[in-house]
Amino acid sequence: MTAAHDYIIVGAGSAGCVLANRLTESGEHSVLLLEKGGSDRHIYIQMPTALSYPMNMDKFTWQFHAEPDAGIDNRVLHCPRGKVLGGSSSINGMVYVRGNAYDFEQWQNLGAKGWGYQDCLPYFKRAETWAEGANEYRGGSGPVGTCNGNDMTLNPLYPAFIEAGFQAGYPVTNDYNGYQQEGFGPMHMNVQGGVRANTTNAYLLEALRRDNLTLASRVHTRRVLMDGRKAVGVEYEQDGEIKVAHAKREVILSAGSIGSPQLLQLSGIGPQQVLQDAGVEVVHDLPGVGENLQDHLEVYFQIHCKQAITLNSKLDLISKGIIGTEWVLFKTGLGATNHFEACAFIRSKAGVKAPDIQYHFLPAAMRYDGGKAVDGHGFQVHVGPNKPTSRGRVWITSGDPHQPPKIRFNYISTEQDVKDWRSCIRLTREILSQPAFDPYSDGEIQPGEAIQTDEQIDAWVRQNVESAYHPSCTCKMGADSDVMAVLDAECRVRGIDALRVVDASIFPVITNGNLNAPTMMVAEKAADLILGNGALPAENVPVWVDEQWQDRQRSGEPQR
Repeated sequence: MTAAHDYIIVGAGSAGCVLANRLTESGEHSVLLLEKGGSDRHIYIQMPTALSYPMNMDKFTWQFHAEPDAGIDNRVLHCPRGKVLGGSSSINGMVYVRGNAYDFEQWQNLGAKGWGYQDCLPYFKRAETWAEGANEYRGGSGPVGTCNGNDMTLNPLYPAFIEAGFQAGYPVTNDYNGYQQEGFGPMHMNVQGGVRANTTNAYLLEALRRDNLTLASRVHTRRVLMDGRKAVGVEYEQDGEIKVAHAKREVILSAGSIGSPQLLQLSGIGPQQVLQDAGVEVVHDLPGVGENLQDHLEVYFQIHCKQAITLNSKLDLISKGIIGTEWVLFKTGLGATNHFEACAFIRSKAGVKAPDIQYHFLPAAMRYDGGKAVDGHGFQVHVGPNKPTSRGRVWITSGDPHQPPKIRFNYISTEQDVKDWRSCIRLTREILSQPAFDPYSDGEIQPGEAIQTDEQIDAWVRQNVESAYHPSCTCKMGADSDVMAVLDAECRVRGIDALRVVDASIFPVITNGNLNAPTMMVAEKAADLILGNGALPAENVPVWVDEQWQDRQRSGEPQR
């Protein structure tokens, strides 16, 4: 006997949990939510400072690895994706960045009608409870808690970074998710009450109290079931048994930018040659499935610190024990933050309208994944260009649903990306050499002052860049005239009935920032599209752009 539900959602991640909540909210519709992973009730997930652990644990993560890339000296980069309730919102760095308003104008210009900034802003607001209170840009009563983290004055390096940016001629912004993204200021995070505000905590726990939501965890989705060109259900494995679930209304893939194109291809929907090479029967030749893959790269630009004030002194077992105990008892202290409490968004050159370089500042010198820290004390910025022109792809090589897909990013494969990295390194070096850091800076750890010429910078970048873990855009929305568009502007798979994709794979182009916030927004908006509700009224708010952006790279004008 097979189960039947109105909607089947594949993937309980940053988008799937949002959909599970919104589609069951009225009580009118039955929803089945399928998830490969299990519970997120683990201290490494719930405690913000432990962010580096889950992404390296097989229990919580799909441990994908990309193909070797010539642009990074044929290195193989790790591409972890969440395999747990909450998906990648349970293993990410909790950084909350909506993106620049111009990103969504790009989406609309690329055929995603109705996805301009003023259209999307109401859904950002609906999702959020901003710790500083609601205003025309920020939400005050949504499920997702966002805050500034701890008081930046707890470490003088945070305000020093912001002051250094101002000294270098850049503006200061108090809210990069509001009127003005461009500039230096405090960074926001998905932390509420000292706990990670993932989509499980924000959306799923409430939805699970409803009788019309069924959660099946620790299941492996094999393919979408088709009746001609209509999606009618899903085939999945549970406890070694192959099962079938039928969808009376729609199947919705929210398996992420790797999982969703993989499932489409396993179901016979994708580039004909890819499907034939994998031995999968072609249901619908849709050439854009798995194409247009984009990601953010970053390097750690590290500086020795003269003063013993960095987090490098908190890495011993005793310090970790004290931090952990305070968090367990009170949900406060260094355990309640991701430590990225200052940031910046700048433009790489004159003639660029919106920021295309992002900085995460950290008062420590260590690897993001919790690996080797430098001896002594140091601080660093995670920095990289946010608008790469390189494009990659995801493709299956077998009809076996347990066989991971191939992933090739084609990192730094265009001349523009090479030039952008040179600008990034030189601008970063200038910022970190400002007088605000004089009491602290004791010379570069890396790249090292010997790295100066274009050729030296290129070589160092190729050897040291790492993924910022933002794969996206592999099932993009687009216009009817775009043969590579996988979805229409309502997230429906072109040429297939009753099948949608809702996750970061639907972005036409990657946003200027971390991806969790726009992914949740996409799911909030898609829920209204799926239910046939009218869209929330578009906003009409001003957005800051440097009046002389065509002629200058920076402006010291602070936020109004």
